[in-house]
Amino acid sequence: MKALITGGAGFIGSHIVDKLIEKGYSVAIIDNLFSGKKKNINPRAKFYKVDIRDKRLEKIFEREKPGFVFHEAAQIDIRKSVEDPVFDADVNILGTLNLLRNCVKYEIKKFIFASSGGAIYGEENVIPTPEDYSARPISPYGIAKLTAEQYLYYYKQIFGLPYVALRYANVYGPRQDPYGEAGVIAIFTKKLLNGDEVIINGDGRQTRDYVYVDDVVEANVLALESRAIGSFNIGTGIETNVNELFHKLNKIIGTNVLEKYGPVKQGEQRRSCLDSSKIKKLGWQPSYNLNKGLKETVEWFKLSIRSVHAY
Repeated sequence: MKALITGGAGFIGSHIVDKLIEKGYSVAIIDNLFSGKKKNINPRAKFYKVDIRDKRLEKIFEREKPGFVFHEAAQIDIRKSVEDPVFDADVNILGTLNLLRNCVKYEIKKFIFASSGGAIYGEENVIPTPEDYSARPISPYGIAKLTAEQYLYYYKQIFGLPYVALRYANVYGPRQDPYGEAGVIAIFTKKLLNGDEVIINGDGRQTRDYVYVDDVVEANVLALESRAIGSFNIGTGIETNVNELFHKLNKIIGTNVLEKYGPVKQGEQRRSCLDSSKIKKLGWQPSYNLNKGLKETVEWFKLSIRSVHAY
C-alpha cells in the first residue's frame, strides 16, 4: 500500500517516511523545501517538489494513487503567524483543504494530520490537558490547526473520510532545524555546542511537554494501522520549564554557560502539557524520557557539526 507524506523532507515528516519504508510501505513525498531539506529525503521514496496549495497536487494523486495521506507540511512558526496571520491561514487552512479535496476525489482510506497540542488549547487551567478541554488558541497558528481539525470532522461526516489528528506536544530530536524560530532544544543545543550566547525568552519559567520524535513516529504508525478515529494528544504528561531544559543541556554537553534573559515573545503560552491517556488506551507509550532523548539529540548534533567541518 502506498502512503503520501506532505512535508516528508522536514523534521518529523522525514522520520515518518523512514519508518514507513522500513515497514514495507511504498512512499511518495510532497515538499516545497521551504524548510524541508533534500538531505532528509529517503532515496527509496518518490519526491515531488510541490507546495500543498498548488493545483498540481491533483496530478500527483492521480499518478500515485495513495491509500493513505500523512499531512505534516505546515507553516510552523507561531511568531510568524502572529505577524502574518493571512499567510499562516493560506498555508495551514487552505493548503489542508486542497489536500482534503483530493483525498475525497481519489478515495483515500485514512488521513493522518499533524495538529498541535502545544498551541490549540491556549492558556490551560487543567494540566496535563486532555482532549476534551475547551480549545482557546492564542495564536493564529493554533487557530489554523484547530480549524483544520474541524474541517476533518466535517469531511468525515459528509464524505466518510476517516482521519486521525495527532495533537503533538513540543517535538524534538535529530534533524530538527536549529535556526530561525525552531524548537528551543535544537536552538540551545546548536548554540551550546558552538560556544554561542544563549538567550532565554522571559523568565524561563514557561513550561512545555517535550516528546521525542521517535515516539511521535510510533503514534503516527499506530494511527495508520489501528481503527482509531478522531483527535489524540501526543505528549509525555511532564512539564519542564526552559531554565531546567537549559541546565540539562549544559550538563549533557559539558558546558558551563550562564543564563541570559531576553524579552517575552508575543503569542507565547505560559504553560503547556498534555494528557495522552486516550491514545495510551490504544497501546501507545512514550519510550524516551527527557534525559535519554536529549542525549540522543546532542549526539546527532555533534555528528552533524563534525560532518560539516569535515568538508
